[in-house]
Amino acid sequence: MKFTNRMNRMTAGLAAAVLLLFIVLMSAQSAEAVRLKDISSFSGVRDNDLVGYGLVVGLSGTGDGTNSAFTITSMINMLEKMGVQVDRASIKPKNVAAVMVTAKMPVSAKPGAPLDVTVSSIGDSKSLFGGVLLMTPLKGIDGKVYALAQGALTVGGFSASGEAATASKNVVTVARIPSGATIERSVPFDFNRQQKITINLGVSDFGTTMQVVKRINGVVGGSYASAVDASTVDLAIPEHFRGNMVPLMAALENLEIAPDTKAKVVVDEKTGTVVLGRNVRLTKVAIAHGNLQVVIAEGADVSQPGPFAPEGAETVTTPETELAVEEDNNRLMLVEGATLQELVDGLNAIGATPRDLISILRTMKVAGALHAELEVI
Repeated sequence: MKFTNRMNRMTAGLAAAVLLLFIVLMSAQSAEAVRLKDISSFSGVRDNDLVGYGLVVGLSGTGDGTNSAFTITSMINMLEKMGVQVDRASIKPKNVAAVMVTAKMPVSAKPGAPLDVTVSSIGDSKSLFGGVLLMTPLKGIDGKVYALAQGALTVGGFSASGEAATASKNVVTVARIPSGATIERSVPFDFNRQQKITINLGVSDFGTTMQVVKRINGVVGGSYASAVDASTVDLAIPEHFRGNMVPLMAALENLEIAPDTKAKVVVDEKTGTVVLGRNVRLTKVAIAHGNLQVVIAEGADVSQPGPFAPEGAETVTTPETELAVEEDNNRLMLVEGATLQELVDGLNAIGATPRDLISILRTMKVAGALHAELEVI
């Protein structure tokens, strides 16, 4: 019996070694290839968001004012739990701020592991600089407490003000506490017990999805992967990897994939940014782009009475308008491009600026000369 178990372990180890060898041999180094883990996510490998409500104390007069009633109520409840009786009217929460505390807990995190937390003011606090977060329970979507947070805050900025001027850098009402929380309960999930995993691609493209399916099946050595839709792949776990999926996942993450997407041109009108995809194509088209500029300047001319003017003559102001019209005389440029480089060279030849490119690309799309999806954000 021991000999059989030993042989089974040796077989599983040999299968993992063969899988890694296949990856090394089959991963062709392509200039446009990326790793599978850079364009996808795997089911069961995710972060869980935690949130909690707490109090930050020790602020130097920059805490919540008396208008934040929930801060005063929180202070009274906290002090009463500690056996301190206080009068609501006597509380002045200038050194205390109510905050929301957030953190991301990996699914593989275990009790005792530290977490970084973010602390954000929800009242009218002016700054969290120098504050200390009191013990705050962090809950998940199910309402259960998964971690406890406490510690001194680090603020990546400053704020100073006087009667006539203020100076600030970055945001001072949001702070971080590195390793400020400790996990008290883990997520009840056994990653190694899965019978199949789902690979969610960040690229919605049928060609890329089938490429992923073929690469996985070629490496694993069987028809274990299948495409569900344009961005989802289901993978049945091979028998020799069940209960020990880490070697399989490490191998899948490093598969080389060359993602393919639709030809797209993205335009950001707010900043004048234009991004052209590598598959953009255009047919023969002639482009003439010019600007008509009209400048109107208003002024005033003062007319004073002459030395022998009749009695009662007054100084008057007469309006004066200067009008200038300027029009660019750009030549008609023939752009016959089949590639992105020819498109860029042709537009640069007529001196097009990013703002001009937006108008040119829109007009080319309407004319049917631009064979790409034009997206304006």
